[in-house]
Amino acid sequence: MILLESHNTIIQTVLAEKFSKPSSLDEHFVDYDGVRFRLSTPERKTLLRLSMNIRCWDQLAQYGAQQILEREYGTYLLPEAEPEYSVTLEFDTEKVPAEGAARDALIKSAALLKRIALGAPFELAFKNALALESGGSPPNATELMQIHYRDEEAIFVQAASDRVTVVFSTVFREEADRIFGKVFLQEFVDARRQPSIQTAPQVLFTAKEPPLEIRSAAGLKNSDDIGYVTFVIFPRHYNKPDVQNSTISHIQLFRSYLHYHIKCSKAYMRSRMRHRVAEFQKVLNRAKTEVATTERKTASGRTLVTR
Repeated sequence: MILLESHNTIIQTVLAEKFSKPSSLDEHFVDYDGVRFRLSTPERKTLLRLSMNIRCWDQLAQYGAQQILEREYGTYLLPEAEPEYSVTLEFDTEKVPAEGAARDALIKSAALLKRIALGAPFELAFKNALALESGGSPPNATELMQIHYRDEEAIFVQAASDRVTVVFSTVFREEADRIFGKVFLQEFVDARRQPSIQTAPQVLFTAKEPPLEIRSAAGLKNSDDIGYVTFVIFPRHYNKPDVQNSTISHIQLFRSYLHYHIKCSKAYMRSRMRHRVAEFQKVLNRAKTEVATTERKTASGRTLVTR
């Protein structure tokens, strides 16, 4: 299956171009989950700003997103974001690293702006889980964190001494989406039985009723078009920095990954149906009998057509 990329390709492409050849621009674009971006040069063409608006910023800031962005971007992060945006990075193209690995790393880091911000609650949960495992007791370590990153949908994260539980609430607008979603998620369960991936996180799916871990959360809805996907993440998935980063990158893309493949499956099924109908139409056309016609001349020279 196709895996979605964690970084934003538009940001990566535009920054690579403008760092080499500065010019004026003002571009607005939106990511899969409604996160808005703006790339602009409001003052001069060599001063490039990247701004992001994410609807759950207040919750992310509560879980340490501002500190993580300061750690990742340093002086590139402005103290105050542009109006109507949550975060703003500013790059002086005359002072960025020269072409090479350092510049490529900076561009890739900027393209991961959303990934880094959304990773804050996961980093906090993994840190708390490791502390609990070693016998510590950080304040609010087992708190149920909620990230309402879409309309009517949220991510719930909770740490424990031996695991981190992540629950996605997702809305299936159509009956076909619910059926495809159940089949798709069943494949996750079946695939985990293979010896090569038995170490993958456990995946559970419940329709309508929320899992026990999040039933205490406010604002949950019991509706036929809502499903809950639960990931049980064990210490082997976050006890090393590189493994932890990979886990965060993959887990936060799950919702887009799920609905992307549902849409691809529906498109494939419909194309197969259209192909089958076209083949049946050809068979029916070949089954029509052709009526033979003959022409005869009468004695007076008139033409008589018989069928």
